[in-house]
Amino acid sequence: MPPRDMLAKLDIKRIVTDGDMDGLMAAAVLRHGWPEAEVIFSHPAEIRSGYLDSLIDEHTAICDLPFHPACGLYIDHHATNKPTEEQREMFEARGGHVHWMEADSAARVAFELFRPIFDLGALAPLMDMVDRLDSGRISHEEFLSDHPVIWLSRTISASYPEYTHGLLEKLVAGEELSSIMADPSVEARIADKRLEQENVRALLEVSSKVHDRLAVARIDGTGFRTNGYLVTAHFGEECDACMIIHGNVDGKIGESDGWPLSASFYTNSFLHSDGGIFDLTQLATLLDSSGGGHRNACGCRLVALDDEGHLEEREVEAADVQRNIDAWMDVWAQRTS
Repeated sequence: MPPRDMLAKLDIKRIVTDGDMDGLMAAAVLRHGWPEAEVIFSHPAEIRSGYLDSLIDEHTAICDLPFHPACGLYIDHHATNKPTEEQREMFEARGGHVHWMEADSAARVAFELFRPIFDLGALAPLMDMVDRLDSGRISHEEFLSDHPVIWLSRTISASYPEYTHGLLEKLVAGEELSSIMADPSVEARIADKRLEQENVRALLEVSSKVHDRLAVARIDGTGFRTNGYLVTAHFGEECDACMIIHGNVDGKIGESDGWPLSASFYTNSFLHSDGGIFDLTQLATLLDSSGGGHRNACGCRLVALDDEGHLEEREVEAADVQRNIDAWMDVWAQRTS
């Protein structure tokens, strides 16, 4: 359906999007179509767990997050989030619209959809780096550089809704990147992130190891979160991919300062720019049926396992962390390259 017809047919009042740079940019694009829409920055686990079910209906657009059949508009690019043909047929039969495509970012899917009818010139200069950040195509040199989009991306989080909404309004208003970067709140946030990155690097020295060319980073219980770029940059050519354990054993979904235990898996894109030597979604979906993402960047929740590695119906405990890691390492060890 042409975007003008879709705009006329859909009455979007709420945009639920991932709380990262990709999700922020996707929301900025959609706000051109529905300027009064409320924006909620979320996380895949909040969609998969049903935490946001009461907020999602035919007036909701979901971007850069798992598919939800109750929404009215779905925009994404993750392979494991792609609705099945049956899901798509049922969704569209009741008036929903799916715009899933193979692209480097969800923001790119939204950008290409709405570019024919809106002036997105202010967002265009950011798109290349947003694509490359989300698809794992930035170089080691760029990661260590002072590139403004890279540093801006590090400040964005669903845990800081007021700050992230402020950035959204600046992007929607067409404010130039140089002006955004000069904002005192952005400068302060970047300064905090520089210090945090140093602290995480120090933490990796004592809490992480490389096993069979997979870097295992244990930052759970520390209050820190990070991504694969930092971990693989830290270990360099020693690893082909990394596994990051973060969150808290007593964390709850929806608590910005106390997320439950989860794992993220990333290809060392500095070594492997083509998606890596192994489809990491095999790890993300091994124990948690709602896990997923990209071949080279994905994640899941930790689950309760017994000593033999079988699922148990109970709350996750501290001892489960190593059991989950052992199960993932067994699958990793079976890779053929």
